[in-house]
Amino acid sequence: MLAITKKHFQELYGNLSCRSYIYDSANLSQVRQFALSDSVELMVMTIDSFNRAANVIRQSTDRLQGETPIHLIQATRPILILDEPQNMESELRIKALAALDPLLALRYSATHKNPYNLVYRLTPYDAYRQGLVKRIEIAGITKDEDANRAFLRLDEIKTQKNTVTAKIAVHQLLRTGAIKEKVVTVKPGDSLRDKADRPEYDGFEIDEINPGGGFVRFANNVELSVGDARGADKDAVFASQIRYTIEEHFRKQAKLKDRGIKVLSLFFIDRVDNYAQEDGIIRRLFNQAFDDLKQQHPEWRDRDSETVQAAYFAERRRRDGVDLIDSSSGVAEADIAAYDLIMKAKERLLSFDEPVSFIFSHSALREGWDNPNVFQICTLNQSRSEMKKRQEIGRGVRLSVDQHGGRVHDGQVNVLTVVANQSYERYVAGLQSEIEEDFGASGLPPKPANARLRGRAVLRKEYTLKPEFQELWERIKQRTRYLVNVETEALLDQVVPLIDALTVRPPQVSVTKGVVVVDDDDRLGVVQLTPKKTAGGGEPAPLPNLVDLMMHLMEYTTPPVRLTRRTLLEIYRRTSNKDAALANPHEFATQAVRVIKEKLADHLVEGIEYQRINEWYEMAQFQGEVGGWLDKMVPTVRSPYDHVVFESDPERRFVEDLERLDYVRMYLKLPDWFTVPTPIGEYNPDWAIVMEDRDDHGDSVGRPLLYLVRETKSTTLLSKLWSDERRKISCGQHHFNQTLGVDYRVVTNAAELP
Repeated sequence: MLAITKKHFQELYGNLSCRSYIYDSANLSQVRQFALSDSVELMVMTIDSFNRAANVIRQSTDRLQGETPIHLIQATRPILILDEPQNMESELRIKALAALDPLLALRYSATHKNPYNLVYRLTPYDAYRQGLVKRIEIAGITKDEDANRAFLRLDEIKTQKNTVTAKIAVHQLLRTGAIKEKVVTVKPGDSLRDKADRPEYDGFEIDEINPGGGFVRFANNVELSVGDARGADKDAVFASQIRYTIEEHFRKQAKLKDRGIKVLSLFFIDRVDNYAQEDGIIRRLFNQAFDDLKQQHPEWRDRDSETVQAAYFAERRRRDGVDLIDSSSGVAEADIAAYDLIMKAKERLLSFDEPVSFIFSHSALREGWDNPNVFQICTLNQSRSEMKKRQEIGRGVRLSVDQHGGRVHDGQVNVLTVVANQSYERYVAGLQSEIEEDFGASGLPPKPANARLRGRAVLRKEYTLKPEFQELWERIKQRTRYLVNVETEALLDQVVPLIDALTVRPPQVSVTKGVVVVDDDDRLGVVQLTPKKTAGGGEPAPLPNLVDLMMHLMEYTTPPVRLTRRTLLEIYRRTSNKDAALANPHEFATQAVRVIKEKLADHLVEGIEYQRINEWYEMAQFQGEVGGWLDKMVPTVRSPYDHVVFESDPERRFVEDLERLDYVRMYLKLPDWFTVPTPIGEYNPDWAIVMEDRDDHGDSVGRPLLYLVRETKSTTLLSKLWSDERRKISCGQHHFNQTLGVDYRVVTNAAELP
């Protein structure tokens, strides 16, 4: 590293003479050279070498003719270059730095405790945008389509004063019927069934939270330690992660070899013994995957899996009080060689002559290790890991180098693939949260005020008093209720064939790959690069009561619909797809309920009838002003509000056209509270319009004004709209046309109004 720095200075300053060395208390002649030389001298020291009175550097010595080494350094008024200065904030260390009498100190860190005199700040966002680090892409490996198991993972136990709580990840049921992981905070006595709203968690009431032992015990006697998960097929996920990483490594190495770039892959593991033991699961899975995949890649076919991997574990660096790096200690030579290669000989590690390409570590972070040619990081560690996601990816974000040590600045080359044991959406969300924690929401100093100033649309009350508006409101203000009638046999005839055709796969491990991007608002997002792929399955799960599960999904998901237990049982009795229910009951139930609700919604809408009720919308409900962004507002002349707040470009164009049409007397964008009830949720129509009826020459024909309600869509063909949009429009037709006698239909632009 010092040699590289020397070369860098020589390139910057015209081949200026520059010497560098590491301070050695046994070689004090270095200190004399540092003090008397007229060239650039770089002396590397640890703070522990000069922060105590007993240090050699603070003692007078005959080796320097009675001089004290630290006095020689003080006389030069040195410039201090401090790496990770947040670790030098104690009173003793601050005093030690001041004792060197420096001219100034340059402090380099990504996580300063005290910024002092900030000279330059390069945030992760800036580095990413400027191409100073690798682009990041995430390959998420998750076990999905296995909602039959009660999944839970203990992330954290926290004590505060007299309370103890735990954070547990569960699979929560959404109103769409989908399952999503959610972290919930629990205390003794809480029920995970209530937290997740799923009967699969029956029996998982918190019986004990033990901070000392680091575990939670449930009423069903299940115990979970911090970082451990239950219901997840960890072996299958690990196998898919490792295999994907090796495949990605082979692919990138084949692509980059002609450019002289050696590819490295770094694995962060969950437990040392899972690799270090001869039969450790991670070592075994790696060897199996490597030996299998190398047959497809001739350049790797003759490589032995044991020769291409090496490991370093900080907690194993010392054994029985003996330093691992001491070659006279009797520690296994292989361990010493691995340490030297990974931690010291980084340049040799990047040579094609060195077979090691896959590195395994548990806590190399503590040594500040990184390498510019790490192109894959596989996170096999649990959530209890001391490493944050940002620190994990920091091991491989530096720009790569070729065989000559030259930095490669090609954006197509510098891509870091993180193979994570969670979805890439969740990984990026966690990464974003960590960066915001360290750098703030924007990662930058406060910006000037946003040009998108807030605006307001003010109600012109005189418009609401005009006769044409009064008449329009009188026609549309009436509220209604609906009645529906469903023929059970007709519903069964439509539902059963669709359930017979369902394809339900057994639980799978899935792989999805995406690239991390940074938008203009300094937010991380993900662009998906590959479709979801499956790799292997898992063990069969106990079968739940299928009809109870279907009833729960029917009642919970939006909109809630109730069918009798008898009807659901009859659907299952008639279907010929019972094997699918046995293969994956929760997935079968979810898909079946989706089919039932889809067809049920059609039946409800087709047979709907509206009736007037003794309620109506009051004009007093109009707000005096409505807020919005100025660039989302159009000034108006023909609307009761002096601006219309639009949500899309088609709406903006529609308003602009209405303002230009002379025969439009008045129009109103119907407020959010103006809704029509439907079996699939409240429907908010778009526009109410008053217009004159004119002939082809633009002359008034003397007929009464037209009072219209219009819905704006991209097409008037209802078959091309989303099913819920189509159904709500159908309900709107029944409500306005048939019940209230108001002309209602769908248009794509203002020219289609009449």
